[in-house]
Amino acid sequence: MSIRSVWFSLSVLLLAATAPAAAQSGRAHLGPHLAYQVDAEMVGLGAQLGVPVARQLEFYPSFDIYFPDNGSAWGLNFDLKYRITNRVSNWLYLGGGLNLSGSKPDRGASHTTSRANLLMGIESLRGPVHPFAEVRAMLGSGSTAQLAAGLNFTIGR
Repeated sequence: MSIRSVWFSLSVLLLAATAPAAAQSGRAHLGPHLAYQVDAEMVGLGAQLGVPVARQLEFYPSFDIYFPDNGSAWGLNFDLKYRITNRVSNWLYLGGGLNLSGSKPDRGASHTTSRANLLMGIESLRGPVHPFAEVRAMLGSGSTAQLAAGLNFTIGR
């Protein structure tokens, strides 16, 4: 992915996140999560923010700090999350966006990668605290998958 396409993607996502409040149908959410990077076999801690943009659509940025055997690793995600709703349930969501990730071994140069994200998850929406679990595929150079579970706390009124 070129730097130009990265900037374009970030611009589109930031515009979506700053949509007029009138278009927002729900409240924002913020919370921690535990992640597992499948291919690298790394555990990480992170947080995510859900900002309503339109009905059933949220701007969904998140970050992770991983704990590899040596060195350090991190991930930043700029996604849009679409909630699948019907009369019976509204717990399933799909999404996608941009992933930026980096690593630095104890000895050696740091490495940063940009990839496309696809994600799918489930989230309870009952009460002010919403548990969730999701799987994220990061597609591109060095494709990988991540499993995450955590809590979203309702913020705002």
